[in-house]
Amino acid sequence: MHRITLSLALAFSVAPAVFAQNDVPVISRDVLFGNPERAQVRLSPDGEHISFLAPRDGVLNVWVGPADDWKQSEPITNDDHRGVRNHFWAFDSEHVVYLQDRGGDEDFHAYSVNVETGEEIDLTPFDGVRAIVQGVSHTHPNTILVGINNRGQGQFHDLYLINVATGDRELLMQNDGYLGFATDDDFRVRFAQRFLPDGSLQLLEVNTDGSVNPEPWDVIPSADAQNTSLAGFSPDGKTAYMLDSRQGDTSGLYAIDLETDKRELIYVNPKADTSGVMAHPVTGKIEAVSSNYLRNEWTFFDDGVQADFERLRTLHDTELAISSRTLADDKWIVTFVDDNGPVRYYEYDRTTKTPTFLFTHRPDLEGLPLAPMHAEVIEARDGLDLVSYLTLPVWADSDGDGRPSEALPTVLLVHGGPWARDSWGYNPYHQWLANRGYAVLSVNYRGSTGFGKSFINAANLQWGKTMHDDLIDAVDWAIDGGIADADKVAIMGGSYGGYATLVGLTFTPDKFAAGVDIVGPSNLITLVNSIPPYWAPAIEIFKKRMGDHTTPEGRRLLRSASPLTHVDEITKPLLIGQGANDPRVKQAEADQIVEAMTERGIPVAYALFPDEGHGFARPENNKAFNAVVEAFLAEHIGGRYEPIGDDFDGSSITVPVGKDQIPGVADELR
Repeated sequence: MHRITLSLALAFSVAPAVFAQNDVPVISRDVLFGNPERAQVRLSPDGEHISFLAPRDGVLNVWVGPADDWKQSEPITNDDHRGVRNHFWAFDSEHVVYLQDRGGDEDFHAYSVNVETGEEIDLTPFDGVRAIVQGVSHTHPNTILVGINNRGQGQFHDLYLINVATGDRELLMQNDGYLGFATDDDFRVRFAQRFLPDGSLQLLEVNTDGSVNPEPWDVIPSADAQNTSLAGFSPDGKTAYMLDSRQGDTSGLYAIDLETDKRELIYVNPKADTSGVMAHPVTGKIEAVSSNYLRNEWTFFDDGVQADFERLRTLHDTELAISSRTLADDKWIVTFVDDNGPVRYYEYDRTTKTPTFLFTHRPDLEGLPLAPMHAEVIEARDGLDLVSYLTLPVWADSDGDGRPSEALPTVLLVHGGPWARDSWGYNPYHQWLANRGYAVLSVNYRGSTGFGKSFINAANLQWGKTMHDDLIDAVDWAIDGGIADADKVAIMGGSYGGYATLVGLTFTPDKFAAGVDIVGPSNLITLVNSIPPYWAPAIEIFKKRMGDHTTPEGRRLLRSASPLTHVDEITKPLLIGQGANDPRVKQAEADQIVEAMTERGIPVAYALFPDEGHGFARPENNKAFNAVVEAFLAEHIGGRYEPIGDDFDGSSITVPVGKDQIPGVADELR
């Protein structure tokens, strides 16, 4: 059964623009997938400086300038290859900290940069080690709390206090077998966490001397383990905040008095998990909480914050968030996210109630005929509601109702994880594919996060089974509704989405006309046996959700759900993209299915990037792969495409197998 239970699109105050296909330009991949002009905007805690990511010689770096004149900003980092993707301010307001790995290996180092002198320090100078920032606090402005897995086999992260100005490290807590720790604003370790063999999560109190109380403070059943977690502490350390799904289906926000164990419900949405908490940066007072079912929604507990949000919403009637704020909370960086335009950044002075426009993240998108994204709820065959998002070519939906004038070639775009979700907003892949003439459908299949524990647990041991049924049900919904041309549906995705692509072409080979697998596993047994060492403390969750690779029964289940087992069923064109340094889904996952197909004479095209990991971070590589994807889809389901042109320039792309199967690829490689 396939029915629409709810459809939500942006309300238009005027009739939507009517386009003819020939009047809609082919939007350049460089505009969609090149570096943003500016992104990830931050204010220093004292409000004196602003920082953001922007290209320096074509590579994303951190720029810093005066908060009252961002145009005077200059780069303070000098990455010349991969680009910086994450940065934040230390509370001394003198240092910026950023994380970087090498070639996608995810062995992230933490670096600090003095914004006045430009001096840079590697705070975690160890080879083969992954640094995780555990915490920052205004009560310790010169230090940050970092987890480092530089002992033994690299499974467990010890906690270190690291001085951002000198790089000096002090061991705070040695990890003797825990999944992780919960710490407060005073950098005191409060709880240790570990999974038990049955998949439940145990929370153990840490004493003031650093010893761990062997009697559990709390045990979270496996059914709730991915929806229940500590979310922080009050500044005085007497109250813990917890996201907890045990009292219902979705996770609500609770305040727990740590002396009396009294628990108070602050907020719960019966349809969606609590996803965001906004608290005052010094007092810790809860000011607002958000959840996201179809769209992100805020509930307010502070009248002043609510008034500021209402004032800001008069600027743009779309989703807004506070991405940065000063310690005095007198200035905010506000982001406005739309579905058919770039992200807008404002600085907001809360004292004068004055918003100042800064810039958009991709100015080249301004004025382009971008398509709205429609939120849909599709009913699966067993009655589960699947929150989904549909984007159509602007010329195919003249009345803006989310239904095309005729059935279209369609791309089912499957998110990774699977413990993640698709959301409403600007999505370059939706815009790209819709601009090329495809209907684009993204489905939050069972196992996706944000929709409560029942939705996650419905996916237990269901890889290649009901999780895949959800995707098929969504395709059938689109076909039955006149959206998708049944003969021209492609499936595409990364990570779990890549696995879903391989499942689609092996388990349901007649449903799809082509598939694009990006860093997807082909053999679930080899996948679990080769996980990064720092994932080992969470292995019980893999056993519970996927199947137990340590038992004969579990291995049979995993083998039966592995596309490699069913490779002989592939009859439709397949394109695979892989990073050679991927620590999560090793290159062997792509190699083995390519080898099996080649041995059987089944055509396959394989793009391999020697300087990438789990996905393609360098814009040059992303554009190169998407140029191949575009030609591949045009060949097999008939959309329009932009020639490859110079999109291989600067990329490390290799195509060891099948380069002659995709128009233009062999010529460009030559």
